Amino acid sequence: MSRRILALDVGGGTQDILIYDENQPMENCYKMILPSPTVILARKIKKMTMGNKPIFLTGNLMGGGPCTRAVKLHLQKGLPVYSSPQAAKTIKDDPDKVKSLGVQITDNPPAGAELLTLSDIDLPVLQKTLENYEIEMPEKFAVAVQDHGESIEISNRLFRFKHWEKFMKEGGDISKLAYYNIPPYLTRMKSVQKVIPGALVMDTCSAAIWGALEDENIARYREEGLTLINIGNQHTFAVLLKGSLVYGLFEHHTGILTSDQLQNYMERFKSGDLTHEEIFNSGGHGCYIKENIKNNFEFTAVTGPQRYLARSLGYYEAAPYGDMMLTGSFGLISATLTVNF
Repeated sequence: MSRRILALDVGGGTQDILIYDENQPMENCYKMILPSPTVILARKIKKMTMGNKPIFLTGNLMGGGPCTRAVKLHLQKGLPVYSSPQAAKTIKDDPDKVKSLGVQITDNPPAGAELLTLSDIDLPVLQKTLENYEIEMPEKFAVAVQDHGESIEISNRLFRFKHWEKFMKEGGDISKLAYYNIPPYLTRMKSVQKVIPGALVMDTCSAAIWGALEDENIARYREEGLTLINIGNQHTFAVLLKGSLVYGLFEHHTGILTSDQLQNYMERFKSGDLTHEEIFNSGGHGCYIKENIKNNFEFTAVTGPQRYLARSLGYYEAAPYGDMMLTGSFGLISATLTVNF
């Protein structure tokens, strides 16, 4: 029996799905680009808002962004929002902050409230979709989500970067970014494994870096050193990489970056002159560069759905297997085959 893996890269705008089959060229493996779960949920909430209906959120912690903004608009219209304690963590980790927005946290849905189930993964819908095309569901799963980690007492930007800093101080080996045993504070990833026990889970930024290395033109620079940038819908993430080791790591919010800022940051990132304080104080997550870096990271590649931000900068645009939108999914497959099948 051939090895088959379902890779699901859950972003802020889309969920990118790849069904890997080792008996097929990667180009012939089945692919889907669909709205992300948070976008789907936001559309459902908007319908409830237009219909003046109260809503009850249940299910798991999932990605926020669009759905959280939809909840706030629902509340601004004077319409009730109820939530189970677990689903409420999608809005904020701290239940008191959720309550301060006007959300009523309860285990029991009030009469008349429309029930909305939260999850980054909807296996029944995915199963039905595949069945409609006579595709058998793989038994192995790999999922990428962006996880800030459970942060109640400090900024979630700072908390997320403390996770990256820990990774760097422990050596920066990218194989350590693929999890079967998830750190307890990465609660969104934990929610994924509640839905799919045994799945390999990665951060979307990590999966994009792994996937970019599947581009042959990028891979040839891997041993001498290169800079990889993933410009996602929500976050821009960059690493200085040589072999399998990360020597520098950068993360910012895509929505507040300009092309000129990105170029300035990347030039100083590669030279080792960029500081964590500058990036954090400008609204980003941070920057960590190992001391006395001596490698050449001049070759720069970019991927991600917002990569147009770097188009004028002359960076190589990654297209593993000819498909930029599946970069994260390719990374999930690569990680699964490398770490442990």
